[in-house]
This record gives sequence, structure tokens and C-alpha cells, in this order.
Amino acid sequence: MIATTKFFIGIDVSKPHFDIALMAVVNHVKQEIITARFDNTAPGIKLLEKWLKSQKTTFNEDSLVVMENTGIYHRLIWTFCSNRNLPIHIGNAAHIKWSFGIARGKNDKVDSIRLCNYAFKEADDLKATPVLNAQLLHLKDFVSARTKLLKQKSSLGVSIKELENVNDKSHQKLIEKAMKNALDGISKSIKNIEDQIKKIISENQDFKRNYKLLISIPGIGHVTAVYLIGCTANFAGQPSGKELACYAGVAPFEHSSGISIKGKTRVHRMANKELKRLLHMCALSLIQHNQEFKAYYNRKKDEGKHSMSIINAVRNKIALRVAAVIKNQASYKNNYKIAA
Repeated sequence: MIATTKFFIGIDVSKPHFDIALMAVVNHVKQEIITARFDNTAPGIKLLEKWLKSQKTTFNEDSLVVMENTGIYHRLIWTFCSNRNLPIHIGNAAHIKWSFGIARGKNDKVDSIRLCNYAFKEADDLKATPVLNAQLLHLKDFVSARTKLLKQKSSLGVSIKELENVNDKSHQKLIEKAMKNALDGISKSIKNIEDQIKKIISENQDFKRNYKLLISIPGIGHVTAVYLIGCTANFAGQPSGKELACYAGVAPFEHSSGISIKGKTRVHRMANKELKRLLHMCALSLIQHNQEFKAYYNRKKDEGKHSMSIINAVRNKIALRVAAVIKNQASYKNNYKIAA
């Protein structure tokens, strides 16, 4: 009988280096876990490949790499796995941490071993992360840069406005003149970034198709559509409306237990805060300018509902519509009829 060997790999990533734990399972028998550390650089990735080959690791579906999403620090490993056809699961850090149960003590090596064991135990349920898409990463980087620049511009604007209340006019003019170049520079950078975002969307047919579907939904504009494409990897996981609402932190959940806790339904604090903010702005726009949602808001208000509860319901409806148009690959059709 031919021996079957599977490899489970846990990688704990930090900015300067990453720790790796490798466990081979031969004929369903776990072997001793082997650990190593490499620099989180291009030369370090080459050493990683050499080390994996020395351990007879297979670069196919018989292997599984698991690591936490670290923002940008895991990109080199993600690129390596994508190029070598090595299945990888990049998981939510909180979800993975909670799966460990009560864990005392931690360090990078211990965390990599825990991730390795997690890969072995959850292998049947873990979904492989899609192959790294360079255009998607570029889009996300530009969106992130635009958000940071907008915050800086807003901060400078607020600072100038506050000084206007306490400075005399001559001194205030000097302050505004000194800050003008900085504000103009930020505005120019934002425009350049926006041009790059539009270029990426127009050159990628998958992005372009979903972008057009998203902006067909009342309330969703350019910024929200682009952010949705970036944060969902262009809807690679095909999230349902409920899943997207949960991710954005706008899905209400029951909060009760026995006879002692009888709380109202509430949203969970764990969410993509930027997406939640964007959906909030979309909801505010709808209840002010869209006849359907203006009527919905007023009706619920007359029923005694709290304003934020109604706005959250609108955010939830937007998330459901987003998932629907992407799933059906059809533009949103407004069937609302104004009562005579």
C-alpha cells in the first residue's frame, strides 16, 4: 500500500520575520512538529522554499498553510504560495484565536505551532484563500491612501478653522498662506490617486462589471462601490446578504438568555468600521433623497422606532441589495411605486 502524507503548516507573521511550524501526517499518524524562523523579506522567502523542499513538503492540495491576516505583512508569503500552487488559508485573527480556547502564554514560535494544529483540526472546513490578485492589492492600496489623505486634509482644515476664532485677521492670513501649499498638495495627490483607481476599474473587466452593478443600487456611489470591491476581493467568496451585513456590522442579533437577560436586538461591535461608515452615509442619503426610503423612515418613526434603529435597517437593506445584484449579475431594478 502506498503511504499517504499530508503537510500542515502554521505561520506566525510579524514585520521583521515569520515563524513557521510544519507537521507531517503519514497514514493519519501525526509526526513531530518542526519549527523555523525566516526574515520577512524576499531572500527570506527563498530560504523558506529551500527549507520546505528539504522537509519533502509537497506543493499541491496535500499541503495546507494557515496564517492570520496581518494587513500587509503577510503579502510576501501569500505571493509565494500563489506562485507555487501551495494552498493557503488567511484567516481572521480573532476567529483563530478564539478557536484555541483558554491559552496561557504566547510567543511567535508557540503561535505558529498553534496555527499548525489549527490547520490540522480544521482542514476539512477551511476555505483556501484565492490566489493573490496584484490589481486588487493595488486598488486596496490606493483606496487606503486616499482615505488617509482625506483625513489629513480634513484635520488641517479643522485646525485652520479653529485658529480663525482666536487669531487676528493678518496673522490668520499668514497661517492660511503657510498651509495652502500643503492643502493643495494633498488635493493634487487625492486627484492622482482617484485617477489611478478609475484606471484600475476600467482595465479590469471583472471589477468594471461589478462596479456598474453596484452603482445601479440607489444610495451607492463611486467611493462605496470601489471600497466594496476592494474589501471583498471583488466578492470572491460570494458572500450572502447576511454575511455582508455581519461583516459591515449592521446585522441585528438577539441578545437574551433565560429569564435574566432580555435585551433588545443589537449589532455586534466586530465590524469593518470603514464599510459601516460608508453604508451609514449611503443610508442618510437615501432617507433624505429617495422617495421609497424617505417613506419607510417616516413610517417607522411614526411607529415609535428609534432613528438609529431605522437607519441601521436601511444599512442592512443596502447590504442585502449589494449581495443580490452581485449574485444575480443583474443591475438593480426599482419596483417601488409611489402611492397615489
